[in-house]
Amino acid sequence: MRLEYFDMIDTVVTFDPSQKLIATRSTVPDASPVFEGHFPGHPLVPGVLLTETMAQASGYLLLGLNGLSQMPFLMTVDKARFRSFVEPGMVLDAEASLVIEGSGYAATKAKLSSGGKPICDAELRFRLMPVPADMRALMQSRIEAIGLTPEPAP
Repeated sequence: MRLEYFDMIDTVVTFDPSQKLIATRSTVPDASPVFEGHFPGHPLVPGVLLTETMAQASGYLLLGLNGLSQMPFLMTVDKARFRSFVEPGMVLDAEASLVIEGSGYAATKAKLSSGGKPICDAELRFRLMPVPADMRALMQSRIEAIGLTPEPAP
């Protein structure tokens, strides 16, 4: 996990296309420029980055299901609940499941936990668009780096 680069997912633990589910894991770095201001002397991962972690887990789920044929762009965050703080060194487990997909949109439910303790959860909606040509190689290398093996493109 590299907070300052919005590189939130370290590895895919489970990708189950039949259940439309992904589980990922990330370790919060011990040091990051993000912690210099949030909060000095008491570093915490900002809620917006926890939301981004859930969105990225959901996005990788969608990329895996569509064979990297459609890029998910976050459009809506609903019913977000934050239950606990996240500090440096914590291991975050993210889970995301597909709720609905159709007409260029998809909705997921996602949650973060650490050591089995709930951190946060939300319902997320994405706009699905063709993967921009200049992003295809980057996205392909990223999904390979985290260990995601997508379904063949529809």
